[in-house]
Amino acid sequence: MNPQTEQDTYNRKIIVGLLILGAFIAILNQTLLVTALPHIMADLNIDETKGQWLTTAFMLTNGILIPISAFLIEKFSSRTLVITAMGIFTAGTIVGALAPNFPILLTARIIQAAGAGIMMPLMQTIFLTIFPIEKRGSAMGMVGLVIAFAPAIGPTLSGWIVDSYTWRSLFYIILPIAIIDLLLVTILMKNVTKLRETSLDMFSVILSSLGFGGLLYGFSSAGSDGWLSNTVMISFLVGAISLFFFIMRQMSLKRPMLEFRVFQSWTFSITTFLGMIVFALMIGTETILPLYTQNVRDVTAFDSGLMLLPGAVAMGIMSPIIGRVFDKIGGKGLAIIGFAILLFTTIPFADLNMDTPLPFIVVIYTVRMIGTSMIMMPLTTAGINALPPHLIPHGTAMNNTMRQVGGSIGTAVLISVMSSSAKNASTTNPLNALTHGIDSAFIVAAILALVGFILSFTLKKKPQKQKQLA
Repeated sequence: MNPQTEQDTYNRKIIVGLLILGAFIAILNQTLLVTALPHIMADLNIDETKGQWLTTAFMLTNGILIPISAFLIEKFSSRTLVITAMGIFTAGTIVGALAPNFPILLTARIIQAAGAGIMMPLMQTIFLTIFPIEKRGSAMGMVGLVIAFAPAIGPTLSGWIVDSYTWRSLFYIILPIAIIDLLLVTILMKNVTKLRETSLDMFSVILSSLGFGGLLYGFSSAGSDGWLSNTVMISFLVGAISLFFFIMRQMSLKRPMLEFRVFQSWTFSITTFLGMIVFALMIGTETILPLYTQNVRDVTAFDSGLMLLPGAVAMGIMSPIIGRVFDKIGGKGLAIIGFAILLFTTIPFADLNMDTPLPFIVVIYTVRMIGTSMIMMPLTTAGINALPPHLIPHGTAMNNTMRQVGGSIGTAVLISVMSSSAKNASTTNPLNALTHGIDSAFIVAAILALVGFILSFTLKKKPQKQKQLA
């Protein structure tokens, strides 16, 4: 089927709408239970360590499934995969709403994450397939809107709901939207991706799961257990060894499950690394700021989530606009300005105290999210534009995997710095000690932003044009 005939068989706007709705509720679930954890812990009689698994397991399952998504996208039609992903996610949501105990609730989160782990790279691959190269920036801007806005409103939404209703309402609210999207996808979704002859190497799946799962679990646990704890060290060891053998195996296979040769492109490599930095800064900040507002300033969970909302809205509004700007000027200038904004908005957070005005925090955070919108999806698009078409599914899978790893590493590093600095603070007041720890974490965040700012100067000026001319 030639591209023109293929184009005539589907309505691009319908496909975009279906995928954005599905991906939005899938990613929203990543942070939806954060504010509700105390209520769930009390209701199901579990401690913090167990409760945290409801978020960690979601992220781990995502990290394990995303690498497999490149194979799935080449093996199965896009229509089949979207229906399957939404079907799995909807099933997990039903199990979560009815879960009588913690093990079943945890199982529900893993089922939800399995659907979400397929949905995200699939959406990116479909968008990059149905949009011409000169419009991919705008398309990926819409993806950026979902990635930024959905997890940011999760804590606010759950804070409001659990203050008024039971935590099960979080699943009941998502369920009808998931069912509607599943029905619409079944009726309206068309096949748009090209299938290739490929087979799944089960040894690669095992190595990938142990590799990415081990590293993600290690980084997720480091913030609470400490970097030198047995759990973390064993996780890192298993993850690193498995990942080494996974990469070696992929390089030797004729049809690898995940194509590491995408890193032969300098543009893809540097944009992916910068994307990891910006995602680490975004997730790390979204984790640490509520600790300051709730534990130091005694702000309620709902109001703490509400403080992050203007930033999410700003990023949601800016992402499509930034996408159109990217189509015209490329990613280099946007990345330089974006990292400069991140750097200058991190510095005030490194000097938080007991009297820092809360509106000032909201304003700085909102400006910071605008800077994030100038980096995240433009760089993803620039990197994937540098790849030939047959590597796009592998590029999107790799990019999503690295972003998950970046978010885990960033959160773990910042939480670890915060905890150790708070313990070693020269004060007997626990609130002052925690504030000192938070300030120390943001100093590390500022250093990361500076690294990103310096590296952004190494980007090429409009990689998508070079790709067109190649």
